[in-house]
Amino acid sequence: MIDGDRVMCQASSAELGRYGLEVGLKNYAAAYATGLLCARRLLQKVGLDETYEGNTEVDGLVVSTEYDKKQYFVAEVNDDKKPFRCLLDVGTKATTTGARIFGALKGAADGGLDIPHSEKRFPGYDRDTKKYDAEMHKERIFGGHVGEYMEYLEEEDNQKYQTQFAAYIKNDHAADGLEELYESVHEKIREDPSPAEKKSFSPDKSYKRKVKQTHAERKAAVQAKKDAKNAADAEE
Repeated sequence: MIDGDRVMCQASSAELGRYGLEVGLKNYAAAYATGLLCARRLLQKVGLDETYEGNTEVDGLVVSTEYDKKQYFVAEVNDDKKPFRCLLDVGTKATTTGARIFGALKGAADGGLDIPHSEKRFPGYDRDTKKYDAEMHKERIFGGHVGEYMEYLEEEDNQKYQTQFAAYIKNDHAADGLEELYESVHEKIREDPSPAEKKSFSPDKSYKRKVKQTHAERKAAVQAKKDAKNAADAEE
């Protein structure tokens, strides 16, 4: 018997509304928050959340530790309980530098999971100079790129700003308040990463499925449509 993959934990950006983020759920900052949520949820499930709290001071840097001649991508390795190691499977997602999948990876790593990685696919890495600007990555994690674009549109094309950022405006999210917003989201995720309770489902028993027609009935219905079409053509 072949034993396939088993899902131990999952998280979606659609859950971020519980933590105060109801806009921009497909950008890099939301991907980071989703990765953080998944990490904290998994570690809570396996009883490692207190041992490995992850990187609470988000700075964009890659964290790693040498322990017993091995490299672990956590700040410190506990002698009794090793960190939970994960390997990123990107599937069919784009792997260009700065792609959102790496935002989710960074969030999960900062959340305390031991995920082998480097800075080479993070925003702020320059392939030509081989240098990494962690501050640029940090800015992306806190939605700095979104805030800059909001400010640009508000000044240069206010009509487009009103349309494109209508949800932000409705929720009173200004460009200069995004970092504080994401900080709050991260904090709330760490306070309670557990999944929301499933809503009870009661099927509508009053619904009655239509009785399936016999072959003869279906044939007669088709013929009736043909006769009606022929009659209409004859009148014309």
